[in-house]
Amino acid sequence: MADKIHCVKKTLRLTPAESRLLSEKAEAFHMNEAEYLRLLISQTPNDYPEIRQELKQLINEINHIGVNINQIVHHHNYELYSKEDRQQLIAYMKKLNNTVKEVVVRLGNQ
Repeated sequence: MADKIHCVKKTLRLTPAESRLLSEKAEAFHMNEAEYLRLLISQTPNDYPEIRQELKQLINEINHIGVNINQIVHHHNYELYSKEDRQQLIAYMKKLNNTVKEVVVRLGNQ
């Protein structure tokens, strides 16, 4: 529990531009400056709301694609697998790969 108490005080010198930027970024995250600096130090992705939202959307997209893939596999198991199913499976896998790449690019640019 003692680890969670913020009892160490640090002095930090910033230029006016840096101070303004710190204030703006902290405000954008609805945090005070100290909370924002602790967030930057911890670098925990779950602390960032936009990352949580991106990951939630990615998981939903993967789940929807997974349902479609399961239906195709089910048809295959009952020997109802057709060329259209194969093409659909390839399309779903490409969509899945593209979606993951898009999220990686978006999260990597933050």
